[in-house]
Amino acid sequence: MAEQEAVRPRWYKSSYSGTSGGACVEVAELPGAIWVRDSTAPRDVVLRFPSTSWAAFVTAVAHERL
Repeated sequence: MAEQEAVRPRWYKSSYSGTSGGACVEVAELPGAIWVRDSTAPRDVVLRFPSTSWAAFVTAVAHERL
């Protein structure tokens, strides 16, 4: 938890999420890593992925391989 407090990531949500304030996935880019969290529980679990793994995931989704 100390790592999260020391770093202040800027969180983004998809433009497809709309403005109604519903549940969204938020993503923050940090040096060498991507953090992902649930917008309805921002102080709970934050998933961390290496940037290269996240890029592979996004590419697979974009090419409908997942």
